Amino acid sequence: MMATEAQLGLSWYVVQTHVNAEVKAAANLVRQGFGVYLPRYQKRRSHARRVDLVARPLFPRYVFVAIDLATQRWRAIQSTLGVSHLVCLHGRPASVESAVVGALKAREDEAGFITLSRKSPFSPGDRVRITEGAFADSLALVEGVSDHERVAVLLDLLGRKVRVMVGANLIAAA
Repeated sequence: MMATEAQLGLSWYVVQTHVNAEVKAAANLVRQGFGVYLPRYQKRRSHARRVDLVARPLFPRYVFVAIDLATQRWRAIQSTLGVSHLVCLHGRPASVESAVVGALKAREDEAGFITLSRKSPFSPGDRVRITEGAFADSLALVEGVSDHERVAVLLDLLGRKVRVMVGANLIAAA
């Protein structure tokens, strides 16, 4: 039977990391004996005609750390490689409710990534601007959303409306 965090005297706190140093900070905190939680999600990345999934922190520049303030040397966190500072309030670390961390962990899939809502931010009738590709900077009207990755837009080309399918990551609200 495992003891809960509360039974061990542990509470969750927030550490701000240096830019793009979440993994480095987490590894160094674990090495020092702290419990760490770095919630991550999988982001689609398009590069050189390739699309792949990369792990990204859900909260860039932040990680959660479990600390027993009575027994652990929590001030050592301030000088940990990759850590900018421990988020404090009136000189004491500001705690986070365990339910918040628990809710995040409950949304993880079997690979340990947070599953985000797949709902497209666009709906039919929205005016959008295409940000990349052959039609970059063109204004369009959303005709329909096929899934969370592709959007059908109507472009005004040569005096008539032309239906074009574009990646949802290639358009922005106009």
